[in-house]
Amino acid sequence: MLSNTEIGIDLGTANVLIYSKQKGVVLNEPSVVAIDVHTKNVVAVGTEAKEMVGKTPKNIVPIRPLQEGVIADYDVTAKMLKEFMKKVSKKVGLSMRKPIVVVCTPSGSTSVERRAIHNAVSSYGAKQVHLIEEPVAAAIGADLPVDEPLANVIVDIGGGTTEVGIISFGGVVSCNAIRVGGDRFDNEIIQYIRKEYNVLIGDRTAENIKIEIGNAHPDHKQTETEVRGRDMVTGLPKTLTVTSSEIHSALKESLDQILEAIRSTLENCPPELSGDIVDHGIVLTGGGSLLNGIQDWLSDEIFVPVHLAPNPLESVAIGTGKSLKIIDKLQKASK
Repeated sequence: MLSNTEIGIDLGTANVLIYSKQKGVVLNEPSVVAIDVHTKNVVAVGTEAKEMVGKTPKNIVPIRPLQEGVIADYDVTAKMLKEFMKKVSKKVGLSMRKPIVVVCTPSGSTSVERRAIHNAVSSYGAKQVHLIEEPVAAAIGADLPVDEPLANVIVDIGGGTTEVGIISFGGVVSCNAIRVGGDRFDNEIIQYIRKEYNVLIGDRTAENIKIEIGNAHPDHKQTETEVRGRDMVTGLPKTLTVTSSEIHSALKESLDQILEAIRSTLENCPPELSGDIVDHGIVLTGGGSLLNGIQDWLSDEIFVPVHLAPNPLESVAIGTGKSLKIIDKLQKASK
């Protein structure tokens, strides 16, 4: 049986998670690869590579091979997967010989993008590769009754994309995918501080600001934090204080796009399922769902209960792994 290890992979823009049926989530690392541009060799992957961002010599370049939920650099993605699989087999002693793999794909991805994901995983020597839509995987991972005739509304706010799906009877009834997520939030913060203060900050600093004082709700208790960056006029390091209200205004446009995607998905829901949504509400998963105040803000805007999944960061990976049991049923439902 060792030759047929069953694993689920959440190939995310921000993080790659690998779930094993026997051991649960066995890997959760950033989707970053550091490459030596002269030799094309992998210098580091995951956490180690992310720590190098913005701090490497010219010959070592940290790359994020997944952009907006899809593969932007096929070769680097294949190398990254290979390194992660090696890590898993060393760390937890899981046999990675001809595994059966389920990988999630964004619901709006094209057949070319799906083929790229399929090929990247197959290149490692997988015995079988199954693809599952991300909202379905997130719903399974959040313990929603996806194979029952009930409306399960899932909003998965990832690093590169936000997926909104209504799932019933194991299939997607209505869905929407927009290329707005945690990365866009970080970028909006960088642009805001550059425009307002003439100070340049890096991705990691922006992410820390978002986690520390970012808030989705306009009426929140004000907080502030110190930000260090480079003054664009003098070129010297500079420290400034930024408030949570400023960060809210920087994120407002992206948050409104997420709200609009949820609204349009709910508008396309069959009337029979609308009653379930009023009763059960919607469930948030993904790293972006951990933004302060997002539950209260969404609940105020769409007038239905908003719940956070038990394990928002790992929902998709857990769902991909668990879906192995019902993959045939799911594939029939999606056809």
